[in-house]
Amino acid sequence: MKKFLTSNDALYRTLRTIAQAIIGVVVANLDTIIGTFTINEVWKPIIAALVMAILSPIMAELGKHTEGGDES
Repeated sequence: MKKFLTSNDALYRTLRTIAQAIIGVVVANLDTIIGTFTINEVWKPIIAALVMAILSPIMAELGKHTEGGDES
């Protein structure tokens, strides 16, 4: 997990981006998944992008603070 969160190799950067996109799409489509509320179709790409923008620094901090990570 530490390598996934901290490695700067192209493979791991791509995998992190894919994971963020999957989470963003799931969050943006919660209205379809749950079925109790409606999100306008115009807002769904914006929600997915915002989730990805929020997840990026969170994943970076998790990588810093995993076992043996750099605490600086």
